[in-house]
Amino acid sequence: MTIDNNDISGGVVHDLPEDLRDALASDAEALEVWENLTPLARNEWICWTLSVKKPETRRQHIERVCSELKEGMRRPCCWYGCIHRTDKATSPSVQYVLSKRAKKSS
Repeated sequence: MTIDNNDISGGVVHDLPEDLRDALASDAEALEVWENLTPLARNEWICWTLSVKKPETRRQHIERVCSELKEGMRRPCCWYGCIHRTDKATSPSVQYVLSKRAKKSS
């Protein structure tokens, strides 16, 4: 089966980055699960992948997306959620995590 990378679904706020798109296209089982996620759940995975600073960590996240999807995970574990969504207010729990992160970097 040939998969057209342009036919792979993205998220709500985030477009699907090319490296994650390529990984999903090369893993039929992970791709099937990906396409059965809600757009919000796909957005969480994309944001989780984009949120890291180091290229090596990003590669690890992309590998984990595929493996964890195949393990039945529907969203990233211990992820506080996408802070880029403007269609809803940031929850108090996310505000708390972000405030802790800001204090660490100060």
